[in-house]
Amino acid sequence: QSQLVESGGGLVQPGGSLRLSCAGSGLSLDSYAVGWFRQAPGKEREGVSCIGISGQDFVADSVKGRFTVGRDSAENTVYLQMDNLQPEDGGVYTCAAGIPPPTAMCGHWEYWGQGAQVTVSS
Repeated sequence: QSQLVESGGGLVQPGGSLRLSCAGSGLSLDSYAVGWFRQAPGKEREGVSCIGISGQDFVADSVKGRFTVGRDSAENTVYLQMDNLQPEDGGVYTCAAGIPPPTAMCGHWEYWGQGAQVTVSS
């Protein structure tokens, strides 16, 4: 059974860092675009970042300069490095994998992780 397994969430103080990992089980993430989404309580899910099959990446304006997405092909994972975290960055972070159409970098999400809680609080 193909699935995504997330790790790395937790509690961090404002200004701190966390690194989320999304591991592929039964699927090679190098063959998929991988996106990161977050949902805060009472808010809709929003896209945070994605990395395309060719390695191009996108980061939302709200986290630009603080979050970095990348691949670790040897470990079959995609990570989201989050620096200078702020309370508004808190929420459940979920990764997704899909094969987008030729004209898109990301999308057509087929697999979803279980979600990881990120709490930013002093």
